[in-house]
Amino acid sequence: MKEKIIKFLIENGYTITTVESCTGGMIAADIVGVPGASQVFKEGYITYSEEAKIKIAGVNPETIEKHNVVSENVAAEMAVGGAKAANADVAIAVTGLAGPDGGTEYIPVGTVCIGVYYNGKVSTERYIFGGYRQKIRKSATEKAFIMLSKELGIY
Repeated sequence: MKEKIIKFLIENGYTITTVESCTGGMIAADIVGVPGASQVFKEGYITYSEEAKIKIAGVNPETIEKHNVVSENVAAEMAVGGAKAANADVAIAVTGLAGPDGGTEYIPVGTVCIGVYYNGKVSTERYIFGGYRQKIRKSATEKAFIMLSKELGIY
């Protein structure tokens, strides 16, 4: 699937960026693992803290305060802000709670929100993944690529 995404981006002259929190660069690493990715991937951001999400991706602090940092609203702002910061046509953003600590009744460990920016619009999804920390991060990475391929119409 990643190869199809990179091929699509190359053929259409699009660039891509990533804005990652709980995945900590896993999405970017998967992208650059595909031959030819250097034609489309110029930069990515790991915005692990709230401050980084605000500073780098332009997330509005009020959005975090109102909806929580692990929310579709924040994922959407991360995706749009990342695309703008990198001057990219496509962006994948992920914010979540990989655990093992920090979960609440409303946002349990494993909650991940993904935003995909493409063609001037952003789509978001909220997931609750089970398992241990690395499994949650890997699941979020895989789901981000599935979402992106659907948005690009190549799934």
